[in-house]
Amino acid sequence: MIEIEAIAKEYEDILEKLSDPALVSNWEKGEELLQRKKFLEKIIEKEKEIEEIENKIKENQTIISAQEDSELVSLAETELIQLREKEKALGKELNNFLKDGEEKEPGSVIVEIRAGTGGEEAALFATDLFKMYSKYAQNKGWQQKVLDSRFTELGGFKEIIFELKNGDVFSKMKYEGGVHRVQRIPETEKGGRIHTSTASVAVLPKPKKAEIEIKTGDLKIDFYGASGPGGQYVQKRHTAVRITHLPTGIIVTSQTERNQLQNKENAMSILEAKLLEKKRVEEEEKISGKRKAQIGWAKRAEKIRTYNFPQDRVTDHRIKKSWHNIEKIMNGNLDPIVRALEMKF
Repeated sequence: MIEIEAIAKEYEDILEKLSDPALVSNWEKGEELLQRKKFLEKIIEKEKEIEEIENKIKENQTIISAQEDSELVSLAETELIQLREKEKALGKELNNFLKDGEEKEPGSVIVEIRAGTGGEEAALFATDLFKMYSKYAQNKGWQQKVLDSRFTELGGFKEIIFELKNGDVFSKMKYEGGVHRVQRIPETEKGGRIHTSTASVAVLPKPKKAEIEIKTGDLKIDFYGASGPGGQYVQKRHTAVRITHLPTGIIVTSQTERNQLQNKENAMSILEAKLLEKKRVEEEEKISGKRKAQIGWAKRAEKIRTYNFPQDRVTDHRIKKSWHNIEKIMNGNLDPIVRALEMKF
């Protein structure tokens, strides 16, 4: 395992190399150094977080040992439990980074949200999930790009596909794959009855260039008019793209951009991610039925979480744990849930 001191030294060396004017003419080398710099910054930042937690733990231990104020001691004991849980999670994250000194996880992911059972309410819930992930991405400083979407009459999403990048997107989002269930009174429900609807989420790592090879002859590409909410055509020009991968039968589409080329690039990104996922599933099936020691990310059939609005509660069924203040969670505050999953898995 690489020591933090070595990481700090390498980071300083990279900063020096990046300041070299000669690097301007070597774009690939510069990009490689920038990626390495970003990765090392994650390790350094994680170490700083752990140091801060350790200092807070010491402060609380001092308060508890003094036994001067019973109310203050009680607060310190409660906070100490929380701090130790956070320290454990951060330590696990840091160890994962330090295992071999290089970033193994994908730099970007493609997230696919589809409305499930529940009709129009399911589509509105899919929209809420998209907004939740968008706000979470914004909080994390990630970059987001919508690749494709299909609307319902009321403006909900039948399906939306988007890319997240520029950060630890995979390590945080890989736990979101599966069936999400909502229990609430829909705005369209006049009788005040609680409805249960679902939406499925798939989180697909975006492959690097060398991981997936697609032959031009294996593709059937069609262009058609893009449509908006309600199904009406919003463009007379045929800018929307449909790509069929003939060997697998996988079909992907994109209509979010105003020109064919950009939509084609979006569709190809979706196709590459789906082909990588197909390859991963096939490889897993070869391992004597053994499942990898991680949560089944991107497995649509697995019910993972329930959002119960009347009871102001979100429950993750994999770890049998609940959180309150559902409004805050739907506004992108996913860190407590993600942290709990990281500690468990």
